Amino acid sequence: MKAIVYTRYGPPELLRMEELPKPIPKDDEVLVRVKTTTVNRTDCAMLRAKPFIMRSFTGLFRPKNPVLGTEFAGEVEAVGKAVVSFKAGDKVFGFEDMGLSAYAEYLAIAEHKALAIIPGDLNYIQAAGSIEGAHYAYNMINKVKLKAGQKVLVNGATGAIGSAAVQLLKYFGADITAVCNTKNMELVRSLGAGRVIDHTANDFTKEDRKYDFIFDAVGKSSFGKCRPLLNPGGRYMSSEPGRMAENIFLALIAPIMGSKKVIFPIPKDIKASIALIKRLMEEGRFKAVTDRVYPFKKIPEAFRYVETGQKTGSVVISLED
Repeated sequence: MKAIVYTRYGPPELLRMEELPKPIPKDDEVLVRVKTTTVNRTDCAMLRAKPFIMRSFTGLFRPKNPVLGTEFAGEVEAVGKAVVSFKAGDKVFGFEDMGLSAYAEYLAIAEHKALAIIPGDLNYIQAAGSIEGAHYAYNMINKVKLKAGQKVLVNGATGAIGSAAVQLLKYFGADITAVCNTKNMELVRSLGAGRVIDHTANDFTKEDRKYDFIFDAVGKSSFGKCRPLLNPGGRYMSSEPGRMAENIFLALIAPIMGSKKVIFPIPKDIKASIALIKRLMEEGRFKAVTDRVYPFKKIPEAFRYVETGQKTGSVVISLED
């Protein structure tokens, strides 16, 4: 089978296509023919091993797994003899933040992992980009006791995490202010934001408006800048560790910080995330935002684009012509 591999950490130019053996599923595994995958911030971090802590998962000096890819959609080709939830021909999608080797024509994944049947008539492109951002967004929201009507600001509302956060916050009844660039203001309104700030024209941290929660979905602000915007008892969360890993440190000392605190959202339970997103898609309450679709052989180009930080929603890779 064809696969995109890398043998050392560095830029996208290190990625190359090779022939690898087709995986053989174990008794509890499902063999999937991959139709689509994505390039996301997690994949970019694994490729470059940045931040350095990534090496504790991917390999200290060189990659332990030469095939990247955390998110996919495809068709079940075979199942192990102990598998009961899936059968050949099922259209499925899945995600694993520590890697699934999805940059290949086939992958094997354990039945108990975050794997689900693609809902309704959703196509492979839509399905592939629907989990990663939503999983991280949901694991920001579920770290607080959000009540309907509370005021929430989402910084970076057009990335995979931010666009998912806006839709999930709408589902939970929040009063949403979204920060994005000029071209995506109408998109963000359509996702559920009641108020939109164009970050190219206005600095949201200079406003007088107060919020109960601030979700920094791109990690480009800081608690110091956002603290004056929080109501008493307010919470700040970021998708990134922050400068000198300050968000992790500030979360650890939260008990002595006063009423306004930092929460560092460690994402857990991907199966719960995928179950929620599948249900919301079936109900028409969630739809993945797709920026671009690249052919399989152009994965390095997709990485370069994602690393610009300018993508809207997800960047999808198609393994089909």
